[in-house]
Formats: sequence, C-alpha cells, structure tokens
Amino acid sequence: MLELYQSEGCPHSAKVRETLSELGVSYVAHNPRLPGDEGGDVTNEVTHEELTTAGDDQIPYLVDTDRGVTMYESDDIVEYLEEQYE
Repeated sequence: MLELYQSEGCPHSAKVRETLSELGVSYVAHNPRLPGDEGGDVTNEVTHEELTTAGDDQIPYLVDTDRGVTMYESDDIVEYLEEQYE
C-alpha cells in the first residue's frame, strides 16, 4: 500500500499525485498540514504526528508499506514511482 503525506495546496504534492494518477496506482492520502517552508498550520494532529515521527516535517512524504520504502522530495518520489510501478 502507498501512503502519501501531502497537502492539496502544495505544488510538489500535486506533482506526485499526478504521477500516481498517470500510473493508475491507488494510494491513501494524508493531509497533516498546510504547505509552507517552516511547516504550515497543522490540519490533522494524528497524521502530523505520524509525519514528524518518521523524521522531517516535510511534504510530500511517501510510504510504500509493501516494499518498506519511505522518502521525501517530489522528484525522488516521482522517479521511484516510475521505476517501480510503470
């Protein structure tokens, strides 16, 4: 299962969502906070805690539970998705 920690207003998150849609891959979206360089307003305390427990307070953040892979950075995530799911 793929989980994407993201924000609807974040262009980097949009890039990852578009790639997931183009590849036809199902995923669960979590919206922990609004976008912002220093971390925007928290919109969901539970998913924000999951995000920050994993490491940085940075979105987008992908969790591929089947492969045990986690990653930040939209370009890295897009590259990974295209390699694994194309």
